[in-house]
Amino acid sequence: MLTGSPPHGASQAPVTDQEAEVAARVAELERRLGDPNDEANEVSYARLLAADEAGEMPVAGERILDEAVLNAEFVPREYGGRLDRIDSLVRVMRQVFRRDVALGLGYGVTSFMAGVNVWTAGSTEQRERLARILLGGGKVSVAYHELAHGNDFVRNEFEARPGPDGGFLLAGEKQVINNADRADAWVLFSRTDSAPGSRSHSVVLAERSAVDAGTFRVLPRYSATGVRGCHLSGLHFEDTPVDADSLVGEVGQGVELALRAFQITRSAVPGMALGAADTALRTVVSFARGRELYRKSVMDIPHARATLSGAFLDLLLCDSLSLTATRAVHLLPEETSVYAAATKYLLPKILTETMHDLSIVLGARFYVREGEFGIFQKHIRDLPVLSLGHAGSAACQATIIPQLARLARRSWFSEEPAPATLFRQREDLPGIAFERLTLASGRDRLSASLVAAVDTLPSGSPEERAVHGIALKLMDELRQLQEASLALSPQDRTALASPATFALADRYAVLLAAASAIGVWQQAQGGSDPFLADPAWLAAVLHRLAGRLGQRPADLPASVDTRIHDEVQRRFEQRRSYDLYDTPLAG
Repeated sequence: MLTGSPPHGASQAPVTDQEAEVAARVAELERRLGDPNDEANEVSYARLLAADEAGEMPVAGERILDEAVLNAEFVPREYGGRLDRIDSLVRVMRQVFRRDVALGLGYGVTSFMAGVNVWTAGSTEQRERLARILLGGGKVSVAYHELAHGNDFVRNEFEARPGPDGGFLLAGEKQVINNADRADAWVLFSRTDSAPGSRSHSVVLAERSAVDAGTFRVLPRYSATGVRGCHLSGLHFEDTPVDADSLVGEVGQGVELALRAFQITRSAVPGMALGAADTALRTVVSFARGRELYRKSVMDIPHARATLSGAFLDLLLCDSLSLTATRAVHLLPEETSVYAAATKYLLPKILTETMHDLSIVLGARFYVREGEFGIFQKHIRDLPVLSLGHAGSAACQATIIPQLARLARRSWFSEEPAPATLFRQREDLPGIAFERLTLASGRDRLSASLVAAVDTLPSGSPEERAVHGIALKLMDELRQLQEASLALSPQDRTALASPATFALADRYAVLLAAASAIGVWQQAQGGSDPFLADPAWLAAVLHRLAGRLGQRPADLPASVDTRIHDEVQRRFEQRRSYDLYDTPLAG
């Protein structure tokens, strides 16, 4: 049921050349990977689980991705690849992640994370070299951290000292590097000055073929609870010489370059993980539809039904924030720092909770590592890995906290709202603005969109009134966040802030997700997707987000539960994805 009038400027974008192309890429990759429930499929869930038990990457999966030249997704078009939109990259990779998180990370996402540094600040010659490696089927690893210093990578000890002929000598160790043993090149965050501070590190691109094999070694592989097939090991260098042209960007630019690269990777990778959560939900829906308990289908038990609907809503709200963060890289690059950090913080947190809730419905079968429901157990082990690494939860909150007071003073209730195209998931985008990414800007038009929406949201139907009422409460929450942020002490505006200040960053991320969902719903009005245009899903999403903030909004109309439940069933029966795109799936 469609209700209300479209807000000013809202329309469904026509199918453009960009949209047609990415939809074709998604469909082609889905066709190549095939139905994961078909045991004859080389990358069926059964075979993926067998590879995981053996601690190996699925050979057939990597071969299929080689044949699809998936690495082209990580290379900008001007260098022969297909990378022109971050949101499109997320959509393509979601099809891999819905089958195997380890395959998604181990085959290519690490190469993407490494490559972003070179696309952001590398020379033309470095970009061309990296493009040749990736388009030739090679892999690239990235090494930011050392175990001794965790996320505080400014204290890293791995060195790139001045060497002969103007080059560098690499010395020290990097640990827990994905694909270190089989990468054709490594992007290494290295100390180039013994003095403390943010100008003491640089980024080096070292190609395996160009370094003396007698001066470095690959460290033993780590055993992992999740992503067991990934090749996690490390590197040890002993005064390994590399040429001067291995430096990416300028000497002392390493911290700045890493933080700019994070804005892209933090925006993109969590959205890819929705593919695994989609599979988890689909697995539990299958169980609930096919099992009886207390003489009823599990699907008919109110708690189970509510849990499945709630998981679907979690995927929608996560995808809404993922959408705005990835499109902001193109449209609002100066503001991307906080959006990326909020996405990388909030999505893994919500998806981990979602998986736990689903496991309760699955019951004892949750522990089974094989058979019809074995893939759930694998995904619940693999997904938490995404909240670790170079952008753990605390690191993302520490990115947001120093900017809260400035945003509260300059932006939230005085800024112009974000452009409508930020929320239109199928509309064309300009190129990736690598050069315009900034560490902090003091602007946040996404939150300003939440404030502006309160005056334009319709309130005719019960569902619309629910949306409007919760949106008002969320705006009040933003006002309280503003007051608390302005009152922060100087120390609480740093990474050494109190736990209460870290809680402010959490509240802010939730409000960004709410603003994103409202924007997506507004721009769906008058479009071709009746579900996204229906206020029912938005009311339910905002209700869940308000609950995360400790609010207790009024119960939603019964029609909301019915509409969400029906959509969960429809997408399962028609093999459609549980995200904003409603994509046809192979199985």
